[in-house]
Amino acid sequence: MQRPSKTNAHLFGVGLDNADGHKRITRSERFAIVGGSEETHGRMTETVMKTFETLDRRGKTLENVEKSELSDIIKESTPV
Repeated sequence: MQRPSKTNAHLFGVGLDNADGHKRITRSERFAIVGGSEETHGRMTETVMKTFETLDRRGKTLENVEKSELSDIIKESTPV
């Protein structure tokens, strides 16, 4: 009998607009953000942190949230 594989979801963000040569990396147990300008990297990090705050409030994880709900949460968490 095979054991079910353990799902381990992780969000990964990549910023492509870096022109200053600075290497930006922000990591946690649930996400990683790499690259981007200072502004872009900051916005992506803020978005992901707010996304996880919302998931935590709703009692959900990346492993059990529906893709459409996660997409909505990310859109709502993105700074204007």
